[in-house]
Amino acid sequence: MVIVGGGFGGLAAARALAREPVRLTLVDRRNHHLFQPLLYQVATAGLNPADIAAPLRSVLRSQGNVSVLLAEVVDVEVDRQAVLLANGERLGYDHLVLAAGATHSYFGNDGWERHAPGLKTVEDALEIRRRVLLAFELAERSEDPVERAELLTFVVVGGGPTGVELAGAIAEIATKTMTRDFRRIDPTAARVVLVEGTDRVLGTYPEKLSRRARRQLEDLGVEVWLDALVDDIDERGASTTAGFIAARTVLWGAGVAASPLGRALGARTDEAGRVVVDPSLAVPDHPEVLVIGDLAAVTSDGQQVPGVAQGAIQGGRHAAAVIAADLAGRPRPVFRYRDKGELATIGRSSAVGVIGPLRISGWPAWMAWWMVHIAFLIGFRNRIQVLIGWAWNYVTFQRGARLITSPWRPRSGSPGDSRRTSDPA
Repeated sequence: MVIVGGGFGGLAAARALAREPVRLTLVDRRNHHLFQPLLYQVATAGLNPADIAAPLRSVLRSQGNVSVLLAEVVDVEVDRQAVLLANGERLGYDHLVLAAGATHSYFGNDGWERHAPGLKTVEDALEIRRRVLLAFELAERSEDPVERAELLTFVVVGGGPTGVELAGAIAEIATKTMTRDFRRIDPTAARVVLVEGTDRVLGTYPEKLSRRARRQLEDLGVEVWLDALVDDIDERGASTTAGFIAARTVLWGAGVAASPLGRALGARTDEAGRVVVDPSLAVPDHPEVLVIGDLAAVTSDGQQVPGVAQGAIQGGRHAAAVIAADLAGRPRPVFRYRDKGELATIGRSSAVGVIGPLRISGWPAWMAWWMVHIAFLIGFRNRIQVLIGWAWNYVTFQRGARLITSPWRPRSGSPGDSRRTSDPA
């Protein structure tokens, strides 16, 4: 069998099949599993990429029935029961678990991506880190007060967990971390604007927690613009229905779209490109193909299963149970999603969360968020590394990963305008 994607869902499926009499090939275009919930910490210089990523071969090395293949799947040929790789090779399968995840959605305005990067991969996080840190460096050099103000203005589009976490972390960098690092600018004068198209941030949370999240953001100095839709984004800033924001750094956290591999199946998809699957997570008319995670449009007990890590993990384990049932000649189980709660961090000692009937915010929610994320990190080394790093950051307000690693030479005053050159050192 073949598993496409080494994220939460694909990895959970592979591990759950460890004792089954199957030969697995896990295919991913990257060689590592990425703990995406902490990706914003890399983007805002709190952690290094290796703290939240682990090589797939290392993770699965003790599981003898798994082979890991570094390759990109470009098509699924359901009639031939094969996946097509970018180099033209085909991998046949008896069962296929498609866990290819999602990418950014700019709602038909793909040209905005150049000016407003999203956050899905390590490469995205490093680019965001580069732009944020470079903005402060260019502001230090600028003689023009207008240009300096634009450089020190950061716009985050989207009031979901990613946008809230990014906005809060950037505000903390400006007001806590870099207060004494510059001589000509005052980093605390930086302006962080969170733009959300609906009437509240964290719209999937209870309204009371959304209001608390907004207050916590504003306590950090973040301007929260609600009911503001983005009309355009360019190198000068973001144009919204509530007005234009002159900013040299705009970041995107407003939407996601399922991997285009979903459409390759020829099955029905929803407006986000997710494959509509049956109660066993299989594609109708192709029971050997199981779709999980962000790529699946699935309901449980009448509710849409959210595209979060716990949904992907449960989907991966369920896909493994379906395959085991097929091998044993048993009826397939029906997928039941167990909501274990939601947590979103806003800043130092600030978070909101829903855990069963509990509604928590502030320091208790932040501690719960911290412990959950440490527990789910892959590998003992990662947990210890992140634990020490966070403890240091909490005590000192410092962020040790504040490195601009890409060679650069500005063509203009925009942190997004750079070109590869030889390192002057």
